[in-house]
Amino acid sequence: MRPNLQVNIGGIIMKNPVTTASGTFGFGPEYSPYLDINKLGAIVVKGTTLEPREGNITPRMAETPAGMLNSIGLQNPGADYLIEKYSPYFAGLTTKVIVNISGNTVEEYAKLAAKLDGVPGIAGLEVNISCPNVKMGGMAFGADATSAAEVTRAVKGSTNLPAIVKLSPNVTDIAGIARAVEGAGADALSLINTLLGMSIDIHRRKPVLGNIMGGLSGPAVKPVAVRSVWQVYQAVKIPLVGMGGIVTAQDALEFILAGATAVAVGTANFINPLATLEVVQGIEDYLIKQGISDITELVGAAHRS
Repeated sequence: MRPNLQVNIGGIIMKNPVTTASGTFGFGPEYSPYLDINKLGAIVVKGTTLEPREGNITPRMAETPAGMLNSIGLQNPGADYLIEKYSPYFAGLTTKVIVNISGNTVEEYAKLAAKLDGVPGIAGLEVNISCPNVKMGGMAFGADATSAAEVTRAVKGSTNLPAIVKLSPNVTDIAGIARAVEGAGADALSLINTLLGMSIDIHRRKPVLGNIMGGLSGPAVKPVAVRSVWQVYQAVKIPLVGMGGIVTAQDALEFILAGATAVAVGTANFINPLATLEVVQGIEDYLIKQGISDITELVGAAHRS
């Protein structure tokens, strides 16, 4: 008998615990030539804003040891285009579709959440609070518990969709921010977003990225991500989606044992388009070998051993 892989992320029922990290899987069709997307638990599509954005100046990506830096700057065609172009595709999938949303003000988050409410094929929102709050001089919403909670409250007041708030690791107390957004009504949390980093070209004697700094992702960040999931699991009651450097099923299982109910594969998609499916299969194989009938038995198990 095959083990049960189904999980519940804040009201979003996923057939298995594997999804994709936003910004690494496009809107879905980009990867459909390589794998059956319906075999995933969910997909989280590219970050979306109210209006189209051109993104940051180039170069915007750079390879680093055990990872990559990116400063894409939320380049995207905007919410209206996403609804018109992609919602019919989303509605035709049997896997769940979660839209990552971003804004520069609390009002933008609220308007975007309201616009996406009820759109066919959209099962939930991932709320990116690593964006700069223009009314607060550019400090990221996620760097402050009060502003993080304010965004969460605004989104929840504007939509009936489940809201998964994505936490930034670039803070001193990630557990405190997690508690704040849980208190503001978040249905689940995803963590971690990228770490802030940079690289310098020694021949040009200039930063590699046009924006100087960018987000570090890939295997290099995994220990930080696992630690963050461990701490947040102890601080909140809502489900967690763990991410940061997951390449294999073993990586994913570390996050689940630390407290994640689901996991997201990100940078690995650029190297291996089949990475997500390999993680799903590897998790199932592990459960069979361990004689475990339900994936939920493993969530947070390292805290109990």
